[in-house]
Amino acid sequence: MVPEGRPDGAGAGEESARLQAAGSVRKGCDLLANSQHGCLQSRRAQIHQQINRELRMRTGAENLYRATSNARVRETVALELSYVNSSLQLLKEELEGLDGNVDADQPQSEGITVPMIPLGLKETKQLDWATPLKELISGHFGEDSASYEAEIRELEDLRQAARTPSRSEAGLELLTAYYNQLCFQEARFVTPARSLGLLFHWYDSLTGVPAQQRALAFEKGSVLFNIGALHTQIGARQDRSCPEGTSCAVEAFQRAAGAFSLLRENFSHAPSPDMSPASLSMLEQLMTAQAQECVFEGLLLQAPVAPRDCLAQLHLAQEAAQVAAEYRLVHQTMAQPPVQDYVPFPWTTLVHVKAEYFRALAHYHAALALCDGAPVAEAELPALEQIFLGPPASSEPRGPALPQEQEDRRKLGKAHLKRAILGQEEALRLHAVCRALRRVDLLQVVLAQALRRSLAKYSELDLEDDFCEAAEAPDIRPKTQRRPEGRAPSFSRVKVADIFHRLGPLSVFSARNRWRLAGPIHVARGEGGFGFTLRGDAPVLIAAVVPGGRAAAAGLKEGDYIVSVNGQPCRWWKHAAVVAQLKGVGDEGVSLQVLTLLPGAEPPGSGDRRPALGALLRSQKECGWETPGPAQASPRPLLGWNRKAKRGKAGRRLSPAPHP
Repeated sequence: MVPEGRPDGAGAGEESARLQAAGSVRKGCDLLANSQHGCLQSRRAQIHQQINRELRMRTGAENLYRATSNARVRETVALELSYVNSSLQLLKEELEGLDGNVDADQPQSEGITVPMIPLGLKETKQLDWATPLKELISGHFGEDSASYEAEIRELEDLRQAARTPSRSEAGLELLTAYYNQLCFQEARFVTPARSLGLLFHWYDSLTGVPAQQRALAFEKGSVLFNIGALHTQIGARQDRSCPEGTSCAVEAFQRAAGAFSLLRENFSHAPSPDMSPASLSMLEQLMTAQAQECVFEGLLLQAPVAPRDCLAQLHLAQEAAQVAAEYRLVHQTMAQPPVQDYVPFPWTTLVHVKAEYFRALAHYHAALALCDGAPVAEAELPALEQIFLGPPASSEPRGPALPQEQEDRRKLGKAHLKRAILGQEEALRLHAVCRALRRVDLLQVVLAQALRRSLAKYSELDLEDDFCEAAEAPDIRPKTQRRPEGRAPSFSRVKVADIFHRLGPLSVFSARNRWRLAGPIHVARGEGGFGFTLRGDAPVLIAAVVPGGRAAAAGLKEGDYIVSVNGQPCRWWKHAAVVAQLKGVGDEGVSLQVLTLLPGAEPPGSGDRRPALGALLRSQKECGWETPGPAQASPRPLLGWNRKAKRGKAGRRLSPAPHP
C-alpha cells in the first residue's frame, strides 16, 4: 500500500540510506528500491531539499535588496530574485506532479497539441491582524477586543489557507472566499483617511522581487491576481484530448482573462511589475489567445473533418489563422518595453513558436481543401474566395483564389504546403533556440509531426515533370465561429458571512462613522403610546418623535438608532421584531439604548469613494456577501445603499404603542 502522506526531507533521507545499505548487501534484490514508488520518494526528498535551499537564498537576497541603496546592486539582486522565484515555481510544479502520480499512472493524452503557459501565484508572508484590529475594535467601536479573538483567528486562518490554495476548484473557492471577506473588512475598518496600519508584503509573480504597501487594496489586488493565475493553471492542466477538457480549458482561460482585465481597469499605482497596466494587458491577451487555441482544438474534436470536405477544411484554416493572429498580437506586446524587461524569455519564444505553428497549420488545411476537396458550386465561389487574402505584402483580395481546374488546384495547394513547411521549420528553429523549450519533449514531437505530415503531402503533389515555379500562396483571412471573451470571476458563487458581524450592520457600524451611545433610557407608555415612530431594519431607526410626548421627554431624537431593548441587543433585528417587543411592554415602560451619529460621519449608504480597488465590487450581489443576523444570514446591500429608498416604502411607519 503506497502511503499518501508527503514525507519530510529527513525521513526520506533515512529511507534512501537504508535502501542503499540493503542494496550493498543484496544487490538487485531490493524490489522497493527499484520500484517506481521508491524512485518517486527519493525524487520527492531531493525536491524538498532544493526548495529549502532556494528559500534560504531568496531570504538572503531579499534582505540585501532592502538594505542596499546602490542601484547596480539592487538591479543584480532583482535579477537573482527573478531566477530564484522561477526555480521555486518549477520545483513546486514538479513536486505537485509527483504527488499526483503516486497512486495511479495516467497515460499521456495523444490529442494534446502545444503546451499552454500557466502563471505562477504571487507569494506572501504571514500577517498579524490582531494588533490593529483589536485597537480599532476597542478604540473606535467601544467593544471588548478580547472577546473578538476567535474572529481574528478565523480571519488569520483564512488568509493562511489562501496563501497555498490547491490547484483545483476548491482552491478557487478558497481564494474567492478570502477576497469577499476582504471586501467586508475594507468596508468596516478602512476609511479614505486611515488605513489599518498593516504592511502587506507580496512577491512579484514574474520577477520574484518583493513589494509592499499599507493599502488593503494591494492585498485585494494580489488575491484577485492569484485568482486569475489559478485559473491559468487549471486551464493548462485540462486534458484537451476530449471535448469536455477543451471546454473546461476555454472557460478557465476566459476567467483568467476576465480577472486580469478587472484588475487592470480598477487597480492603480501598482508596486510590482506583474500588476502594472502593461503587464496585465499582456496577460489578458495571452489568456485570450490560449482560449482561442482551445476553441480550435475543440472544433477538431467535435466532428473530425474529412479531407474531401472543402468547405470544412477552409473553415479550419480560418480558425487556425485566427489563433495565429492572436499569438502574433501577444508576441508584439511581449517584445515591447516595459513588458519585455520582465517577461520570461521562454514565454516570448513559445508564443512566437505558436504564432508560426498555427499560421503554417492554416496553410496546411487550405492545401487539403484545394488538393483533396471536391469542387464547390459556382454560387459558393465568391464567398469562399473571401477566405483568402493577397500575397503577404498586400491586404487586397485576390482572385481566383479557389480555382476549379484540378491542375490549378494542385499547384495552388502545393504553394500553400510550401508556406506550411516553411512556417513549421521556422517554429522548430525557434524551439531549438530556447534552452528551456528544448526540454519540452511534447512540443518538439508536435512540431516535428506536423512537419513530417506536410512534407509527406508535398511529396504526393510534387510531380517529376513539374518544372513550373509555383505562385506564392495567399494569406488566410483570420475568422472564428466563437471568439472567447474575458469573463470576470464569479464572486457571487461563493457565499460568505462577515466574520465581524457582531459589531453591527455595516451601514452604521464602520470606521467611516462616529457615534455616541446613550442609555439605557427609560420610556414610559403614555395615552398616545411612546411618542415615536420607527422605520427600517438592522438597526431600526427612530423616524420621528412627537413633540411633548414621552419619548421627547426621555431625550430620544429623530435619527437615533435603537441598539438595545430591555437589555437585549437588537442591532440586527428586523422592524417587525422591534415593534413586537415594544407592543409586549406593559405600563411600566421600556428601557432603550440608542445610538446617535455624530457630525462628520458618512451617511449610511454613501458608497465607497476610495481609489484603486474600491470600485471592483459595488454591490453585495457581485461578491456574494451575506449580512448575518442573530439567527440566519439575510442579504442586504452594503455599499452604495441609499436609505432614502427605504423611506419610499409604504407601511413602514408605526406608532408602536396604541391608545390604552
